[in-house]
Amino acid sequence: MPDLEFTILSVKIKQYAAVPTLHFELQIKNEIKDEEVYAAALKCQVIIEATKRQYDDQTKENLVEVFGQPHRWEDTVKSLYWTTVTVPVTRFCDQTIIDLPIACSEDHITAAGKYFYSVYNEEVPLAFLFSGTLFYQDADNTLRITQVPWHKEAAFRIPAHLWSEMMNVYFPNVKWLPMRLDIFKKLYKLKTLQPSATIEDCLESAIDLALKKNQTKTTEDAR
Repeated sequence: MPDLEFTILSVKIKQYAAVPTLHFELQIKNEIKDEEVYAAALKCQVIIEATKRQYDDQTKENLVEVFGQPHRWEDTVKSLYWTTVTVPVTRFCDQTIIDLPIACSEDHITAAGKYFYSVYNEEVPLAFLFSGTLFYQDADNTLRITQVPWHKEAAFRIPAHLWSEMMNVYFPNVKWLPMRLDIFKKLYKLKTLQPSATIEDCLESAIDLALKKNQTKTTEDAR
């Protein structure tokens, strides 16, 4: 019966995909020498192991929405679920190398999206947890089916800056912002009152006004 070991060798940005995508190079090695794996339906769950790296003060400030205030981090910082992908593995003997593509979202609603956006230096530790179904031939030349044990996993540290580089490749100088429909209608109405303005102009004006009011209030409170 196959005994597979998994190793992430590298990661790169996939160019010209429909959505931002990272390609991880995955090596699969069968520890049972000369045993042929006919095929596999491999499932991989990817976890951000947030507790396995250090954070400077600026990064802690960026991550308040994810983990809360820094003084509570001893209790609140946990591993974060990123995604689950399923990939087919074709016939191989001894070992093979396949691409593990992970589609990434600019959506900052998810904890993973907020985390990658907020962490800009050093590396992000990841855990790849494998499961799935294997088809192999036993010593009697009989086709067998077995499951990938749940304890099979691989660790990899991705450069933190790779996320922002990838997003800049797909969306240069742009950030996507989900917005409630009623708020968008108000913003659009504001735009119709200023025909030469763009949606971005109207949003910027509203933000600048709110910041100015907040600064004025802070100054008055200080007095």
